Amino acid sequence: MNDVFMNTYHRLPVTFVKGNGAYLTDAQGREYLDFTSGIAVNCLGHNHPDLVQALGAQAARLIHVSNYFQSDASVMFAEKLTAISQMRRVFFCNSGAEANEGAIKIARKYSLKKYGPGRHTIVTLRDSFHGRTITTLSATGQEKFHVNFGPFTEGFTFIPPNNIEALEQALDKTVAGLFLEPIQGESGVHILSDEYLRRAAELCAEKDIVLMFDEIQSGLGRTGAFLASEHAGVRGDVVTLAKGLAAGIPVGAVLAGEKTCAVLETGDHGSTFGGNALAAAAGVVVLEKLAVPSFLAEITALGEYLLEGLRALNSPVITGMRGRGLIAACDLTIDARPVLERLISRTAAGTRGLLLLQGGPQTLRFLPPYIISRGQIDEGLALLNKALS
Repeated sequence: MNDVFMNTYHRLPVTFVKGNGAYLTDAQGREYLDFTSGIAVNCLGHNHPDLVQALGAQAARLIHVSNYFQSDASVMFAEKLTAISQMRRVFFCNSGAEANEGAIKIARKYSLKKYGPGRHTIVTLRDSFHGRTITTLSATGQEKFHVNFGPFTEGFTFIPPNNIEALEQALDKTVAGLFLEPIQGESGVHILSDEYLRRAAELCAEKDIVLMFDEIQSGLGRTGAFLASEHAGVRGDVVTLAKGLAAGIPVGAVLAGEKTCAVLETGDHGSTFGGNALAAAAGVVVLEKLAVPSFLAEITALGEYLLEGLRALNSPVITGMRGRGLIAACDLTIDARPVLERLISRTAAGTRGLLLLQGGPQTLRFLPPYIISRGQIDEGLALLNKALS
């Protein structure tokens, strides 16, 4: 592997040069079926014609102006995003971690201005993942990410997921915000129950705690609804988005509802590149697709087809699977890493490779693009079945 990069990733030994739809091609001309979508980023697949056209047209007109001004593209992007999410205002940044930093700042300022000092705790969940900055690491409930990087931002506490009793006990008078991933993707696609999310929303409304949903991996249609929290019929006071928001162009968003939309004032927060014209043009393409009910319905149907296919695999190393829409996981009795390596090495025999992700040491994570076909799902599961056997 190339040694000019910092050694921060355990990269698989493949270098890609082009993509088309659900397939990637490496430097040797071998093809791979992509069930990762760049970790839920390339939601429209690779080289989508509408995205390519929009990016080319926007680059020819305007790529970036600072956020001391507006561009017509960013205004359109903001209007479409607030409309489809049914939120009041948006702040654009560059990534999920930045979006989560913004959400935490909103929760703490809301509480400080209304109740004074001492009410600043942010409650998050064990097995959560909210980012890799010092503060978003502080919000992440996985000890493996904390090693070597302390001291951390104080004021965060962790409770077990889907435990309503622990939730009720944790939301005391010191709490400013509750930060939840409706689906804990990084730790293995663990889904918070609708009952749990509804109770969380009730408690936050009752205690005037800012309810924040990290929908960076679970949102933007990934589950068949625009936001995963919609399945429970609840909406956050703040919602964070990134990953697939511009289908491969970096952008993040902090969405605020009526309760929190006026918390941040001039000078409170900022971003040099956030929501620039190029990212906005790509984001508009994504949002226009997601605004079509039949597009979301097809994601739901494809997700059910994927889960049915996983259940049909007759491998003794599979111990269970779960998912919602086009985010799914498969638990194994063996380590997942060698399986990922085997799936890409199969191309040596002339067979297409398959790209999957880990969701824990013994869990495979599936995040195929929304444009995946049933035939490609069948192809991917056949490759997986061979690799497991």
